[in-house]
Amino acid sequence: MTAQLIERNGREVTIQITIDLGGTMLQAEDRIQDACNEAGALATAETLKRFDTDGSPILMGEIKWTKRGASPKKYQTPYGEVEIERHVYQTSKGGRIFCPLEADARIIRHATPRFAKQLAHKYAQTNVNAVCQDLWENHRRRIATSYVQHVADWVGGIACAKEERWEYAMPKLDAAVATVAVSVDGAMLPMQEAGWREAMVGSVSLYNPDGERLHTIYVGEAPQYGKESFKQRMGREIERVKVLYPKALYLGIADGAQDNWQFLEQHTERQLLDYFHAAEYLPHLAAAAWPGKTDKPRREQWLHEQKSRLKHEPEAVNTLIEEAERLTRKKSLGKTVRENLQAALTYFTNQRHRMDYARHVAENLPIGSGVVEAACKTLVKQRLCGAGMRWKHQGAKIVLSLRALVQSTGRWAQFWQKIDQFGAQPC
Repeated sequence: MTAQLIERNGREVTIQITIDLGGTMLQAEDRIQDACNEAGALATAETLKRFDTDGSPILMGEIKWTKRGASPKKYQTPYGEVEIERHVYQTSKGGRIFCPLEADARIIRHATPRFAKQLAHKYAQTNVNAVCQDLWENHRRRIATSYVQHVADWVGGIACAKEERWEYAMPKLDAAVATVAVSVDGAMLPMQEAGWREAMVGSVSLYNPDGERLHTIYVGEAPQYGKESFKQRMGREIERVKVLYPKALYLGIADGAQDNWQFLEQHTERQLLDYFHAAEYLPHLAAAAWPGKTDKPRREQWLHEQKSRLKHEPEAVNTLIEEAERLTRKKSLGKTVRENLQAALTYFTNQRHRMDYARHVAENLPIGSGVVEAACKTLVKQRLCGAGMRWKHQGAKIVLSLRALVQSTGRWAQFWQKIDQFGAQPC
């Protein structure tokens, strides 16, 4: 099995592949994959040469760089390792070495941009050992775990460094944006030195007039002292959306945490307590209304009715508060039932002004923070809470930044377009 470069014609190359198709189908397919990798490596080596200079002096700003020499260098590609000879430069004052080929071809830690993109995407989805196993099983590429980590960290470093400056275009939407729902939540992460700490997750979701979700932007921030970095990033995302959709209703949806409301009140014109969090308190009232062991059918019927009323009847929350106050006067309630009832009464009383679900349902508006709660699982838990995992702050931040780019439709491709345009340096 061989791949040979037959001809060069300007920017075109002709490569001939010879493959032994004998043996089982699986064996033949493995050889076909190996041959394709050989051809890809040959073509990539030829492509890399296009980005080298002819050895002439170059100017960067007002500084003149001259060729120090030509030296061989190995690069990692999606198809295999390639070695080419390229020019390196230095100023008359000495100092650092500069390789025009690596800058212009957007090489990232000796990886071609497509290979770096593959490694970073895979690392965003799973741990480094699984990435290496996938590369071998599906791409016939053997790569050291340390190298995968090295490249993924560099790409993640770019993502983190450019969060403030790089803006991403919205995908083309099929309908008008009537509502923008903003939600924030937290998810606990195992940190190496601080035990379990809270990572912050945010979502900015766009809805059409019928209440159908069109697009969601995700933001994830690693645990740290204070939440200012997360709030600043979320604030920037919200303000960028407001520029595009200034007439939309901006609705903040969250659970009962006071810190969440302080942030949402700054950026949204209306706030709503997540309906499903509110509904979780209704069983406490049901237990107080029908506390007997034989009252289970009545409890369940009452609970079903109250959930429906809370969602559809404008005065439901006031009625529930009155009912809870009446139930607190029952002398026969046990200690636990009474404590739970009081907790529900306090919760509903404090959140009453954010529980107008009937109005929001009638206006085809979302009433739940399920988008951000799902993001806590898909963005954070699925990747960063595996068995035995312990994270440093920077490592968690890199993974969350990569996953947010991958999960926000269109952003991963745009991120790499920007690297292609501006370069592959974190700063």
